[in-house]
Amino acid sequence: MKTATLFACAALASFGIGANAASFSFDDVAKLVSLSDPQISPDGKSIVVVRSTPDWKTDKNKLELDLVDAKTGAQRALTFEREGVSSPRWSPDGTRLAFLAKSALPKDADGKDGDAKDDGDAKAQIFVMSMSGGDAVRITKAIQGVDEFTWSPDGTRIAFLTEDPPVNEKAIKEHNKSFQVTDGHFLLREALAPTHAWIVSTKGGDAKQLTHGTYSLKNDQDAPAPLVFSRDGKRIVFTKYPSPYWGPSFRSVIASVGVDGGEPQTLVDAQGSTDFAYAPDSDRFAFRRSRNGDQNNGNAVYVGVGGKISDATAALARNFNGYAWLPNGKALLTFGELGTNSVIWEQPVDGKAKLLDLGDVQVSSALSVSTHGAFAFIGATSTQPAELYVMESPQAKPRRLTDVNAFVAKLDLGRSESIAWKTEDGFNADGVLTYPPGFDKAKKYPLVLQIHGGPEAGSTARFSPLTQLLAAPGFIVFQPNYRGSTNLGDAYQHAIFRDTGAGPGKDVMAGVDAVNKLGFVDANRIGVSGWSYGGYMTTWLTGHYAIWKAAVSGAALTDWVMDYTIAYYQMGDTYFFGGSPWIAKYADIWREQSPIQYAQNVKAPTLIMGDVGDPNVPLVNSYEWYHALRDNGVEVQFVAYPADTHFPRDIVQTVDVYRRWVGWMETYLK
Repeated sequence: MKTATLFACAALASFGIGANAASFSFDDVAKLVSLSDPQISPDGKSIVVVRSTPDWKTDKNKLELDLVDAKTGAQRALTFEREGVSSPRWSPDGTRLAFLAKSALPKDADGKDGDAKDDGDAKAQIFVMSMSGGDAVRITKAIQGVDEFTWSPDGTRIAFLTEDPPVNEKAIKEHNKSFQVTDGHFLLREALAPTHAWIVSTKGGDAKQLTHGTYSLKNDQDAPAPLVFSRDGKRIVFTKYPSPYWGPSFRSVIASVGVDGGEPQTLVDAQGSTDFAYAPDSDRFAFRRSRNGDQNNGNAVYVGVGGKISDATAALARNFNGYAWLPNGKALLTFGELGTNSVIWEQPVDGKAKLLDLGDVQVSSALSVSTHGAFAFIGATSTQPAELYVMESPQAKPRRLTDVNAFVAKLDLGRSESIAWKTEDGFNADGVLTYPPGFDKAKKYPLVLQIHGGPEAGSTARFSPLTQLLAAPGFIVFQPNYRGSTNLGDAYQHAIFRDTGAGPGKDVMAGVDAVNKLGFVDANRIGVSGWSYGGYMTTWLTGHYAIWKAAVSGAALTDWVMDYTIAYYQMGDTYFFGGSPWIAKYADIWREQSPIQYAQNVKAPTLIMGDVGDPNVPLVNSYEWYHALRDNGVEVQFVAYPADTHFPRDIVQTVDVYRRWVGWMETYLK
């Protein structure tokens, strides 16, 4: 391996806020409050945000909507003991608020929907409340629940998405539950029904279905793209997927339908288009799509007007996680990763983007913009978990409005810095180093790699519970951004094409060399870990390099062919390699890039974890890895969680994952 060149290294000073301060602990994880989906009022004076508070005893999250004064930060709860509260949305005039909450629809004696309390089969429904007072009123009775909704421009109607009844409903009622397998993952027990658009009065009443057919307005894995009314309120724009399955979702287009129904009309036929939004008071629009339609590139923001569509973000040639229009309709705010920071740009429709000054704040959510240009978002720093921020304009500085995790400021945390290096292939790579509390540059410390998933993601200098838990007992924590990551531009992201393991592995190892050169790492005590694609990288690295003394493999993809065959990705995996593993010309590379081919080389004691019902990276991958390591005499432990998710979502199992992760590293590296 060529020697890596260190461009920027972490500060080597000792850190700590006081000798008696406690480090971040597992108990602290259960105290963390999460904020999400901030929505600023049209006049910019108030912000509604979803607050999620974990309850260890019930192993559930308590959800509520908080109203925050944008000037003073004063807060009050808008909801009380409602299940499944989410998706707050202001009416166009700011006098009302709609949101989703679970509500059961039990049947009365006459067979009509009743109004009894939740009975365990509750589905998300739309509620509308007046901001001048009074109880929220449920306005939908969607049997399958509501997935997404939006207000009409005049505030009299709401369009929403709901799933159709089962495709073979009659047969199911007659006890015949067989279904045809198409693009679904192997854990499915029924054919998926498409999701379609409906419209209802904001006062409630009967809803009208607007779209019909085998196509779908939502796939089975991603959050639905927003519905958008035209300025005159006569049409509704949506993302049209070929089916409800995730596999062919890359062929989505943008279409619209009249508010009275009818045949949809295609607005944007470029496949992979989604996330549509009109500019304020204009027919100009924007949407996101993989740049030039290549799934190995980042998501670009395209702008269309008068039949002409162009990539407004072409000059930056990198991935954008999202965007929002500014009130003048002549510029957008875009956000994404830039190196080890999560940032916001002001992007004119025709012109050069300007990076906003966020200080040390890392953007953690979509942006919500008022009619006057103020905007809100959730942000974090390296030592402060996510809080609500507001900026009065793109020229202003972020102002923090909440302090829901105030207790963290009293803890002695590991401090994070960026590190950069040159890869063997000549790329400029980077990552994040986190030092243990009380760090002393004169000492030698064990090193733990915490590798991000994706691979379309990026490690940035934001607060991470797992990172702090690893730093607390005295580990240096290294989060490398390997090729395929979204933070270093399209060229670096695209370099993973047909090189999913070997290339990223070399990038990571060059980063390890750069960290070792700093002089405070004990080269005989290095561990590697990650979840999802981070788990894939862990299994790849332990099968190719002998430096590891411990490994934690979470939800790891170990066999590309099997993943293509049984996971929900299916066709999505093909863009890494160019074609199916079952076609001769592509077959070899799928196997060459599968860690399972090299399992006999692994020596590092390995902890394997994953969810039993994971449709993303099916646990079969981990079963293969477990038996391969065990049969070759490697010290291995395999822990499974009875959840149907890619990572446990409840607080008890989350803490258990973290406790085992850290404990394994302590056992073999300390």
